[in-house]
Amino acid sequence: MNPNELRLEYPFGDTLPEPGIVMEVADGVRWIRMPLPFALDHINLWLLRDRIDGRDGWTLIDCGVARPEVKALWGKIFEQALEGLPILRVVVTHMHPDHVGLAGWLCERWKAPLWMTATDFFVARLWSQPVVDNKTMGGPNGESAVVHFARHGMTDPDHLEQIRQRASYYPNLVEPVPTGYHRMMHGDSCEIGGREWRVIVGYGHAPEHATFYCPELKVLISGDMVLPRISTNVSVFDFEPEANPLPLYLNSLNRYDDLAEDALVLPSHGKPFRGLHERISQQHEHHDERLAEVLEACAEPMSAADVVPVLFKRKLDLHQLTFAMGEALAHLHALYFEGKLKRSLDEDGVYRFQRA
Repeated sequence: MNPNELRLEYPFGDTLPEPGIVMEVADGVRWIRMPLPFALDHINLWLLRDRIDGRDGWTLIDCGVARPEVKALWGKIFEQALEGLPILRVVVTHMHPDHVGLAGWLCERWKAPLWMTATDFFVARLWSQPVVDNKTMGGPNGESAVVHFARHGMTDPDHLEQIRQRASYYPNLVEPVPTGYHRMMHGDSCEIGGREWRVIVGYGHAPEHATFYCPELKVLISGDMVLPRISTNVSVFDFEPEANPLPLYLNSLNRYDDLAEDALVLPSHGKPFRGLHERISQQHEHHDERLAEVLEACAEPMSAADVVPVLFKRKLDLHQLTFAMGEALAHLHALYFEGKLKRSLDEDGVYRFQRA
């Protein structure tokens, strides 16, 4: 456990629900843990006891990826953990495949409505369309991603070709998204199980990421906005090449300022914890340090690829490298748009950043 983690409280210790098993973490709130085919090998999902239009059942928050083994685990939960009650609605925090992947399948299985923010719903709909000729809007993959990463200093031809061939990455992990949805917006209040849950929207990690806070239970379902062990990925990718997401993310964290000091945080990755405000303070400190490191490194012209080893000391696989490139560029853009760096497009077609 790293020093930052030692300043957090983990009320369930190392106890984890086995895949296909649920574990109660608060009154009417149950924890599901599903596998992921990445280095980050799990996602936490949440079942909330509910009653809608006179029907008893469950609200589900987030879904897992569209893989046969995950569907099989859901089948086990349907049989053993729902107490014979239906899923009444499917809520998705944001459009990344581990969160929205099985939303369409679950909505169809239970004839349940999908609840999402507007931006993430329409991005998920767009990105989950079939890919033609390696052209995709599906995140850091496909031909447009190759052009984007090459423009920012990625030169390894094997890496670029693998990225080109991964154009179907997103639609392969996401079942067709329902054609209709119920829109959630920041500041909304929804009733789940007879309790008020506030919708808190944040930016930077996803276009319009929803989290949920219940004042009565003092429980925050934080999605990927606040994680206990790892930093939330904040990246610039090809679909918005001039984005400046890092200030958006850090400013979004201010929306949690009025939440209870002892709130139980239910994150999408890692273990439930207490210490929300401590963790947010750590995130601000972390990014302040990273920005200072990048600014110092840019005494000489640096591409995003040059900055990756400044920010990431460990060996990265290709999947991790694409997100590291995006995050390096997010830090460069934060400094560039603040006027602390200048940018030039070199003769080799690569953007390089240097202290202004």
